[in-house]
Amino acid sequence: MFSLDADLIFRVPALLIALTVHEYAHARAAVAMGDDTPRQLGRVTLNPLAHLDPVGLLMLWLTQFGWAKPVPINPNRFQSYRSGMIWVSLAGPLSNVVMALVAAIALGACKVWGLGIPEVWKVLAWTRDYNIILAIFNLLPIPPLDGSKVISVFLPWKYAELYERITPYSPVVLIALVYIGVIGTIVYPFQIALYLAIQTIVGILFF
Repeated sequence: MFSLDADLIFRVPALLIALTVHEYAHARAAVAMGDDTPRQLGRVTLNPLAHLDPVGLLMLWLTQFGWAKPVPINPNRFQSYRSGMIWVSLAGPLSNVVMALVAAIALGACKVWGLGIPEVWKVLAWTRDYNIILAIFNLLPIPPLDGSKVISVFLPWKYAELYERITPYSPVVLIALVYIGVIGTIVYPFQIALYLAIQTIVGILFF
């Protein structure tokens, strides 16, 4: 599965940007909601080394579905448990949507105005694409992905606790679902829809 493809040098920085932005947004949102745990653990940073999960990075690289190292939080410190969990959980995917739009707009500007070089354009294109992938993938309702945390907030306590118990097994479950194509079948239409929405905005701005 692994190959040193021609776009490798452009994919690496795009991957690091997408993963770092995602986890930084989680950490920043948690602090804003009243929990200083991410700051104490050095996760409120744009240094990608603080956020990388080797298995999640490899999966994202090889299969286009992956994850970073989760930001530790203490929900009991949130000013409001429910709103805190919702905003912290959604902060990552929302930041990826914003980053994808920024990259797409920058790419559109470069092409229309003849700025930069083709290599920079490739990094921007991969940055757009990886951020779209991360945004949609992390909204899946499978622990410990962000979508599962939003759902847990609305479940009765005993069901939420049972729901979260599969977290230790989730990497294996996710890898299996990716391998047999279930994840791709579910998320691909949403990724295409988000891509088209972003490109429509770029088209309105530049074309």
